[in-house]
Amino acid sequence: MSRRKLVSLSVGAVGAVAIVAAGMALWPSSAESPAAAPVGAVTVVRGVVGSEKMSFFADERVVKVLTDNGIRVEVQPAGSRQIATEVNLDSFDFAFPSSKPAAERIQRLRNVTAGYTPFSSPIAIATYRPIADLLTAAGVIKPGPVATFDMQRYLELTAQGVQWDDLPGNTTYPVAKNILVSTTDPRTSNSAAMYMAIAGYVTNDHTIVRGGTAEQHVLPTLSKLFLAQGYTDNSSEGPFTQYLTNGMGPTPMVCIYEAQFVEAAGQGRITDDMVLTYPTPTVLSSHTLVPFTDTGDRIGKLLTENPELRRLAAEHGFRTGDNAQFTAVAAERKVPVPADLIDVVDVPAYETLENLLDGVAKSFN
Repeated sequence: MSRRKLVSLSVGAVGAVAIVAAGMALWPSSAESPAAAPVGAVTVVRGVVGSEKMSFFADERVVKVLTDNGIRVEVQPAGSRQIATEVNLDSFDFAFPSSKPAAERIQRLRNVTAGYTPFSSPIAIATYRPIADLLTAAGVIKPGPVATFDMQRYLELTAQGVQWDDLPGNTTYPVAKNILVSTTDPRTSNSAAMYMAIAGYVTNDHTIVRGGTAEQHVLPTLSKLFLAQGYTDNSSEGPFTQYLTNGMGPTPMVCIYEAQFVEAAGQGRITDDMVLTYPTPTVLSSHTLVPFTDTGDRIGKLLTENPELRRLAAEHGFRTGDNAQFTAVAAERKVPVPADLIDVVDVPAYETLENLLDGVAKSFN
């Protein structure tokens, strides 16, 4: 049986693997059994996860807790919709996409009923202070203890084709580009699908999209939001990394998970001119683990029930149900966050969201 050593790590590509335990591990070919293999007193468990969770699984503190429980986890990153539609899951013990709709699709395909939602994160929009000031004057951003992003007003501007240099008194970002939030590719990534759910809800007269008539009503607006962007990344790590490193020139606004911003603040990567806003309404992205084996099920239970793993998830910016724990982390990092999420709407039913995603995908062709 052929085996090869994993000698490099990469978070940006589907083929990459993070080894989250001490020492070198071996990765089997897809033809081998997905059953976990014992390594000494430790059992290897393999999973495919949304890219925004890679740093959590690579955290040495997380590794230690799992090792103390007899588990070594190896994870491969992919966009959540990629996990649900493209990735061959036969060689994995669990899949861990970033939303319940993606998890539900996986459960149906694999005939699995079990699922764990150890943490969640709302969709947010990251921008910069000069851009926030412009959008405040335009009625899109509402300042306050926690800044909000009025999706109704934003969609009015995009429908009119308003560009940045059309905004009155704009001397800080006078560029001839459409006012658009940068997202990931909705054909592969959950964060873009969640952003689509928000925009669809607002476009559909603040009602969850249901049925063919409503789908056809919102599709032109949704398609425009993505087609006008040009190239989009397959997973949420890409556009957020651009936001952190390239400044407001290429990415004045980016759709992210709240957890990404809070985690980056803990790493000292958030500067004074970076601003986190919350779309009104927003959606809660429930990171849902689907186990395929008994060891995959053990991981789901540990992430959900182990107090230390829950604390570490909060350190990585995720909400675990303990609001005090999460808000304490955010306050320490000087990130204004809502302790309780109020203006949150449900995502459409699984079939409706798939129809919307397929409709937008067709507009790319």
